[in-house]
Amino acid sequence: MPFDSREYEWNDLSVTAGNRDITGIRGLKYSEKMEAEPLYAKGRTAHSIQTGNIAYEGEITVTQSEYEALVNAGGGSVLKLRSLTLVANYGNPSSGDAMITDILTGLQITEAGKEWKQGDKSIEVTLPFLATGLKNQAK
Repeated sequence: MPFDSREYEWNDLSVTAGNRDITGIRGLKYSEKMEAEPLYAKGRTAHSIQTGNIAYEGEITVTQSEYEALVNAGGGSVLKLRSLTLVANYGNPSSGDAMITDILTGLQITEAGKEWKQGDKSIEVTLPFLATGLKNQAK
């Protein structure tokens, strides 16, 4: 059996939001964070780590034309797109990769803006978001 060190790559990623294939995607980042703090009592060192709320956040970077399509879908603003479900599929089963699906639910874009600079050959728009849930490796 030949050795293959192939890793997941950008070409393997497919993203849908609101049942729409986001073909103008240029970047995607998401994370889950849990509040945590040490609990101090007798002595100088922590006795335990106490945890609290879990938050899901990220950003999606799209081409200007993709952004305008999202603005249109939001009736004039991407901030009106509420409670979206974003599905990120990656992997290439034909190359022996397991197909992985991550699902972000309750997604809300929190900021919208545009920026142009002299010399730009294309325009990208980065949209930060919050979500109410994340299911990694959804089955």
